[in-house]
Amino acid sequence: MTEHAAPASLKPDVTLALDTATPWLTLALVWPGGSLGVSREVGRAHAELLPGAVQALFAQAGVPLRADAVVIGTGPGSYTGVRVGASYALGLGRVWGAPVLGVSTLEALVGGDGVQGVSLDARKGNVYGARYDAQGSVVRATLMPPTRLPLEEFQARLDGAPHHADTAPDGLALLRAGLDHGARDWALAYL
Repeated sequence: MTEHAAPASLKPDVTLALDTATPWLTLALVWPGGSLGVSREVGRAHAELLPGAVQALFAQAGVPLRADAVVIGTGPGSYTGVRVGASYALGLGRVWGAPVLGVSTLEALVGGDGVQGVSLDARKGNVYGARYDAQGSVVRATLMPPTRLPLEEFQARLDGAPHHADTAPDGLALLRAGLDHGARDWALAYL
């Protein structure tokens, strides 16, 4: 079991989260006056839509296009999709002088409180899944780290816990996870 701890002294005013690992383009923004999250199915059009969607999110929030921290969903996901989001997040982080915090895309599938399993289709009867203990839709402990295995085997490891499979990622959940325990030295994961 892995316990999660908050990054040291990170209290940004404006935080952007983004994930392009799944067929969904998932974004979230938190600023002192509020929060916004959006997740829309785009297939493989992440590269074409991501810059405009980020600009639209900031415009809708009425805040300048700049964040103090960026949270990135690190996958698992398609090779191209994961790299599009990571490259964009790293570019923004460099331009803004903001840290880029990585969190597993699977954490954006967590909902509510308690022990639960989340998974994404990994094709051929397999899933990429994890089992978490969450509080307020934020992972507090990893009970089974993200692993690729047959769906039936994953379901057996859940011990009756709820299972969230192939749902739309929640950008605000990803953002909260990033601020709570996002890693500065993250690696990408592919399906």
